[in-house]
Order: sequence, then structure tokens, then C-alpha cells
Amino acid sequence: MKKIFAGVLATALLAALSGCNANNAPAPKTEGESAVAAGSIVYFNLDRVLNEYDMANDLRSVAETKVNSINQEVNRRGTKLEKDIKAFQDKINKGLMTQSVAEIQSKKLQDQQNSFQQYAAQKQQEIAEEQQVMMNQIADAIKTYLDEFNAEKGYAMILTTQGDILPAPVAVADESLDITDELLEGLNAAYVKSKSN
Repeated sequence: MKKIFAGVLATALLAALSGCNANNAPAPKTEGESAVAAGSIVYFNLDRVLNEYDMANDLRSVAETKVNSINQEVNRRGTKLEKDIKAFQDKINKGLMTQSVAEIQSKKLQDQQNSFQQYAAQKQQEIAEEQQVMMNQIADAIKTYLDEFNAEKGYAMILTTQGDILPAPVAVADESLDITDELLEGLNAAYVKSKSN
């Protein structure tokens, strides 16, 4: 489930970050303040950020707990409905009900099944909404930090890369342009600071 969350998060974050433009680049920093010169194009590994960013891990953990709770309740109700249907079919097979009682019971079970399907669909919608809110919170926190980070660093552009075999969009680059470690350090420090406020 963690990989699914990470994949969905990555997609949502890329969409949020694509709203950035190079015209927002702040004034360059003086020499010696960063290993990479101001005005450079740098990149970070989004997969690593999503896996190592404390806020993402905390929110993912909360969301997974909620999802598990919802799934357990849906499964419990589904199991009860299955038992009721099986008990009804056993009574029919053994001839323990009259035709009129069987029709009434069948209608009641059908109503229960329809109600359960609506409940399950509603809960799936709640899960999707919960995941979307989580993704938006993480994307917003990263984007906000990136804006502040770049205001200090003055890079011409910050790209994201994703994947291990042939990362996209940055397939090959000078490793000195990879700001993932610095970004993670700052993101996690900002998150710890925000939790203590």
C-alpha cells in the first residue's frame, strides 16, 4: 500500500509543482553560499522525498490507519451479509420455508445487499478523498518549502526526477546538481519546527 500511496503522491506533487515557473526565480545568492551556483538548474529525487519526508510518512501512517479501519468495517458488514445469504440458501435447500416467506426473506436480503453496496461505495469514496487530502497537504508543504528554499538559493529551475532504472524527466545529470539531501534536511527540519509550534 505504501508504494501505491507513493505513486499517487508523486503524480499529485508533480502536478502541483508544474504550476511553478522560472519567472519566480529570486535574486541569485553570492558565491560560496552553496555548492551549486545560483542560476543553475538543479533537481531532486521525488521518490526519495516522499519516502524520507517525515510529514509524508506521518500523514501516510494516519491515512493507512483510517483506510484499514474503514476496510475492516466494510469487510465485517460484507461477511455478515454473506452469512445471512448462506443461511437463507440453506433453509431454502432444506425446505424449511414456505414460498411466501422465502420471497419476503429474499426481498429483504436483496435490500440489505443493495444497502451494503452503497455503503461500500461511499466508504471507497471516503478513502479516495482522504488520500487526496493527504496528497494535497504533502504537495503544498513541499511546494511552500521549495519556494522558500529557492528564494534563498536563487536557482533558475528546480526539476523533479522519479524512478530508479531510467528516471524521468532527468535521466542523466551531474550528481552535484542533485539537491535531494539538502531538500530533505530542510523539509524535515521545517516539519519538526511546525510540530513544536
